[in-house]
Formats: sequence, structure tokens, C-alpha cells
Amino acid sequence: MKEVLGVKDSREVETIQIIDAKTALANYVKAVQSGETASQLDFFSESWTTGSGRTKEDVRRSLADEKSIEPGRDKTFDFESSQTTIEGGKVTFDPVINRSGGLFEIVMEQEKDGVWRCTFLGPTAAIDSLAEGSREARETLLDDPFRPTFHFVCPEGIAMPFDPNGAIYWHGRYHLFYIFQDSRLGKRSDHWGHVSSSDLFHWRHHPASLIDGMYSGNCFINREGIPTICYHQVGLGNSMALSLDDSLDRWEKLGSNPITPQTKEGDQFHGRYSSWDPFAWVEKENYYAIFGGKRPAVVQSRSLGGEWNYVGDLFAHGIEGVDLDEDVSCPELFPLGNRHVLLCISHRLGCRYYIGDWRDEQFYPEKHGSMSWVDNAFFAPESLLDDKGRRIMWAWIMDEPHFGVRMKSGWSGTLSLPRVLSLDEDSNLMIEVPQEVETLRYGELSLSERVIDSDKDLLVEGLFGNQLEIDLELSSEEAVSFGIKVCVSDAGTEETLIGYNYKSSALFLDTLNSGPEDTPKAIESAPLSLGLGEPIHLRVFIDRSVVEVFANKRQAIARRIYPAEASSLSVRLFSRGGRARLKHLNSWKMHSSNSF
Repeated sequence: MKEVLGVKDSREVETIQIIDAKTALANYVKAVQSGETASQLDFFSESWTTGSGRTKEDVRRSLADEKSIEPGRDKTFDFESSQTTIEGGKVTFDPVINRSGGLFEIVMEQEKDGVWRCTFLGPTAAIDSLAEGSREARETLLDDPFRPTFHFVCPEGIAMPFDPNGAIYWHGRYHLFYIFQDSRLGKRSDHWGHVSSSDLFHWRHHPASLIDGMYSGNCFINREGIPTICYHQVGLGNSMALSLDDSLDRWEKLGSNPITPQTKEGDQFHGRYSSWDPFAWVEKENYYAIFGGKRPAVVQSRSLGGEWNYVGDLFAHGIEGVDLDEDVSCPELFPLGNRHVLLCISHRLGCRYYIGDWRDEQFYPEKHGSMSWVDNAFFAPESLLDDKGRRIMWAWIMDEPHFGVRMKSGWSGTLSLPRVLSLDEDSNLMIEVPQEVETLRYGELSLSERVIDSDKDLLVEGLFGNQLEIDLELSSEEAVSFGIKVCVSDAGTEETLIGYNYKSSALFLDTLNSGPEDTPKAIESAPLSLGLGEPIHLRVFIDRSVVEVFANKRQAIARRIYPAEASSLSVRLFSRGGRARLKHLNSWKMHSSNSF
């Protein structure tokens, strides 16, 4: 009981102290308004100082100047809306608004004569704390040894999922949206972040205006020439939003949302489709949208805000090797060459694609391929068409397979390098890196032709680091496998292998020894058939925790690695089961393009 009374008495004392401090501050404001200099000077303690180092003596000299004592409303403080705290007998008002517009922190203490006086006056700590928090977060991210520097990453916090969305080339800039989460609305919800770039690597951040329950979708130009987003609105269904400005900063969600055709039990098409992961476009007089899911569907409308009708199944028929009921999410349908490509994921298999034809309001697939083979860690593709006629895509590279997040780092969300897609004369998918990546290069190193002996490694002298591009060409008529090792430690206990296996006709990326036991480990193999005598041409990009490799413009693999040894920076060439020949090797260090 005594402890309870003691707490109560303490609170009463603090309340009285705050009232007395406020009264002293109010009296100072009155003295300034009336021009009464003695009371103004007495307001300040002899120990008073400002954030810039001014003392009471400076105030005394200032008040001696007649101009400084001219009464004026603009020289006083409004502290009624400030936050008041008390600790250790000190009462702090912050922020206090100066009538001329400044924001300040004022600290008051009761001195030996019983009078409350100001002991500190300086710029508001409230603003400082915001800046300091931002600075601390930025410097923490910059200090993270695994944070990529030229692969686009989530600017702050943990984004899970981190699907890229709404990509569009508009008025000379590449715009890209991405899913992130926060609690700005009082509950944790999904929003779309927004960045744009003129060169695909240096990104400017835009306001996040597409908020609250925003899930996957795309951006297209409607019949009136306005950028339009088709997306999944959590709790409502597939929906539309229109851009209100050329910067794509302001958007309006249609009042007619959702666009999902409504059915009820007993209707002809009830249960035939899901309102999930849409992709929309305009074709002649009609708008179309794909609804993703296990039975992807096509819907159609004459107007964005009009009635949307179910057309039928997306697929005209199945294709060998792929279950017709395989999940089709994050769909993207676009013309490429003289064919159409359906880019998508399944949650089980990761990123994949179909090549075929779109006609008569259905897709007729002829080929199917994957961009993720051993797991689903390469996920959620998104693409756009730029002014050069290039089809450029991105995908989310997970921290760890199966939606694993490295929580301790305090951030999560990494995209692949932009990939330029095209078709060869046989309608096979071609994958390249855009030329703009070359602007990040510096510190070139070249290696001339040489032999790699069987079952031995060849150290590439002078080449080391974890922000590199390496371009090399290898061939062999006898080796089973050959390639390049990156991020190799001095003892060879950590290494990441990239190579070609003749027996399995596959490009592979081996991360079994890339880092400690608790880091992701896999051998990801992608089908790649080389013709007789055809060399393997590799472009390898190392960006701290990302290794992304492109082979012969026909295949690509991306994986995450987390080496623990400080020496895991060297590069070696290897050959197994026979000799191999290096035809050329050029490497560059890579500048960072991310702000942090």
C-alpha cells in the first residue's frame, strides 16, 4: 500500500512541476510580447546554452540592443501543442513552434531559488530523431556484407512477398512497382512501392500511393492513352486503377471495382475460375484480363468500368510434361517475335514460361520452359516493352527457397538483373543482359587463352572480389564438366561453382560449399544443349549474396550465397574428367547503383 501511495505522490509532484514549468514559459512569452527585458533575461539559467553554443551572456548583449527588444508576435513560442515529458526533474517541451516557423526543444529546470528557468534551447529533437533514425537505418544497410549493390533491393524493411509488379516504360523512364508491407493503416497490409529509372540500374523512389491490400498485377496503356493498373485487391477481388499524372505518383481505384464476374451456385460458370493474380491488356475494341490460379481464365469487357464477362479457359489444350491444373500465378502474356509468350509462376515450381499463340481468345501453348529448377527461389516475373522494342523482365530472388527470410538482417527483398527476352528462328527463348549494365564496369582485367588441366584448379591471378562481372568462353572435347569457381576462400573450404556438364547437357550453379551449414545449399541445373565443338560462353555477375549467370544467350540461373570467410573472394577455373581450354576471360569490378 505504501508503494502505491508513493507512486501516486510521485506522479502528483511531476504534474505540479510540469504546470510550474509551463507557467514560467508562458510568462516568458508574455515578456517577449511586451518587450520587458528583465523578465526575458531572468527566464534563462546562468548555465543556459543552445545547440549552437550561445550562452546567457549572448542573450544579455542581444537584449541590450534596442532592435532586439522590439515587441513582436513573431518572436514568441507556441508550446501548447508540444509533447511534454519530465525526467530527473527536467521538463522538456518538444517540438515548440516559434511564431516565425522554427521548431525547437526547450528544457526547463527548477533552480535553488525555486524559479523554473530554461537550461537548454535548440532545434527540435523530434526532427532530429526522424533524421537520425533514417540515417541509422541507411548506415546499417550499407554495412551489411550481403546486401546487393547493383541488383535492385527493397529500400527498407522486410518485404515478403517482394513481387515486382506494374512495370511500364512511360515518358522516357522505366517504372517498376513492388509489393511491401507496413502498418501505416493501423494493421499490417500490402502496398505497392514505386521506383523509376532512365537506365535500368539507378532508381529514383516515388511516393507509395497504391496502398492497402495491393497484390500482384500489371500496368498497361488503356484506349484513352492512360496508364492503367490491373491488380488483385485483397478482400475485394481483381480490380483496376487509373493514373492521374505523368509521374505515375497519383492513382485512382475505380469505383466500379472489382472486375470479377459474379456468379452464384447453379450458374453455368460458377466455380470455373478464381479472382486471383490478374493480367490485363487492350486489344482492338475490347479489354481482356487473365485471372490466375489452378484453372486460369480469360475475362473480357468493352470498357474498364463496364461489365466483365467470363470468356473461358486460358489454355486451349495441355502440353506434354506440364499438368493442365498446374498453378498459373503472376501471369504475363505478350507477343515476342511472331509468337506469344506466357510468363508465369507456380508456387511449387517457381518461374516458368510457355511459348505459343494467342488467338480466338485462348492461348495455344507449344513449348514450356523453366527459369527455376531445383526449387521456387526464382519467383514472380514481371516485364515491360521499352522504346527500343526490348521485352525486359525481372523476378524476385528469394533469400532462401520456399519463401525463406533472413530476419536478422532487418531487410529482405532482392530482384534479379533485368533480362532481355527474345526468340530465335526456332522459337526458343533467348535471354540476355541489357547493354546498360556495362556502364557500371571499371577496373578491367583480361586473361588470354590457356589450358586447364584435368581435375585441377587454375587460380586467376589478380581477380578477386564480390562485386564483379566475368565474361569468359570455355571449350573441351574430353572433360565431363568444366567452368569457373567464384567466391573461393584461401583454404578452398568455401566456393561457388558455375559450369557445364556434358553428360547431362546442363548449365549448373553449385552452392553446396558456398557458406556455412545453415545457409542455402543446392545444385541448380538448367538444360542447355551445346552443338558439336560449340564453346560455353558465360557471363557471371557476383553481387555480394547474389550470383547470376547467363550462358550462350540461351539460359540463365540465379542463386543466393552467404559466405562466412573473409577470404572468400578469389576466382579459379576448373575441369573434371579431362582438359578444358579457356578461349578468353574479361572481368570488371562493378560500381554500386543502389543508393544503399
